[in-house]
Amino acid sequence: MPGPASTTDLVVCTVPTYNEAANILPLAKELLALGPNFRVLVIDDHSPDGTWKLVEEAARSEPRLFLLHRTADKGRGRAGRDGFVRALELGATVVIEMDADHSHQPKYIPVMLERLNRRGEEVGLVLGSRGVVGGKDAHRGLFRQLLTKCANLYIRMMLGVPVRDCNSGFRCWRADTLRAIQVEKTFSPGPAIVQELLFKTAQRRIGIAEVPIEFQNRLHGQSTLTLRILLQGYTAVLKLRWLAVTGRI
Repeated sequence: MPGPASTTDLVVCTVPTYNEAANILPLAKELLALGPNFRVLVIDDHSPDGTWKLVEEAARSEPRLFLLHRTADKGRGRAGRDGFVRALELGATVVIEMDADHSHQPKYIPVMLERLNRRGEEVGLVLGSRGVVGGKDAHRGLFRQLLTKCANLYIRMMLGVPVRDCNSGFRCWRADTLRAIQVEKTFSPGPAIVQELLFKTAQRRIGIAEVPIEFQNRLHGQSTLTLRILLQGYTAVLKLRWLAVTGRI
């Protein structure tokens, strides 16, 4: 079981990006302002809007900002996996996983860290959650909120994970948890990486906690999430269940 984190942890915030030029530098500035022990790692899949160029330039004068520029084997899952591996190479003891579009607000990170560090509880992963008391899905219509609830029910039933917001991509990981689940062997190419790593964490009986957040709409740009990607995610959950039943995960 992963051991407790300390308040002097090296915290690496991993931010996968694709066409987030309008969002990434303001977000990085907010994250670095959280404390001298924070680092920001941007994982960019060669964005046509030049997101990676902006980060590369800013990193020349900001030693706590890092860029992982990917030009092959693209996709949210691959970027997430490579970002986790690089964060561990940087010496992270805690890794924050979040989106670049400000839907995940940095102000919640100290709360997530406090929950991870709470004495007397073995927790290896903390989720920023819309599904617990106090959590909100801001500015979303009833249909989107219903879809989110149905998706979470489906994932909980299929994978047996004790989590209210299974789709949350705003997470605070203990580095030991990522090592325990062998994050470098993550196989999901797309957004289903979120469910894959959650399932593997639950399988290892590592403690998972949730703290309430208000999920915001993106500030700038367009989401890359489509109906096709959503359906692929639900299919991926079936694959995870099958792999577990057959003893291959």
